[in-house]
Amino acid sequence: MGSGRDAVKMSDEEIEALLGENLKVQVASNGPDGVPHLSTLFYIVRDGKIAFWTYGRSQKIRNLERDPRVSALVEDGTDYFELRGVSIKGKAELVRDYDAIYSIGSEVATRMVGAESFESLGDFGRETVEKQAQKRVGVIIHPEHVATWDHRKMV
Repeated sequence: MGSGRDAVKMSDEEIEALLGENLKVQVASNGPDGVPHLSTLFYIVRDGKIAFWTYGRSQKIRNLERDPRVSALVEDGTDYFELRGVSIKGKAELVRDYDAIYSIGSEVATRMVGAESFESLGDFGRETVEKQAQKRVGVIIHPEHVATWDHRKMV
């Protein structure tokens, strides 16, 4: 069966399922003083990569402009033998094109409220995303190293 770490490693399909079942990602960027800046955001998965949007003047964007290195964590489970997670180290791509930001934002908004489609959010949803996209920056995390675990495999 291999080492303990290999025994709980997740397949690509299991990673895709975990990321699809969860809504929030913890993201760490490097603060100006060298201390990690940690925040939690709603996200989407696009082309196998985590993407989100956030305010352009936020500390995390200022950090990523200076240093694109980023860590991200999506995890769930409460009991030890339920714990699953995906930890990603990589580089952040900052997206400043309005249409691309709007696209990320509309997908995030749809996931946040559990809607069937962005269109089902109606005019209010569309207008809200249009307005927010003017103030936000999209971020796509390009993974360089991924670690996974699924303690359900230990039982």
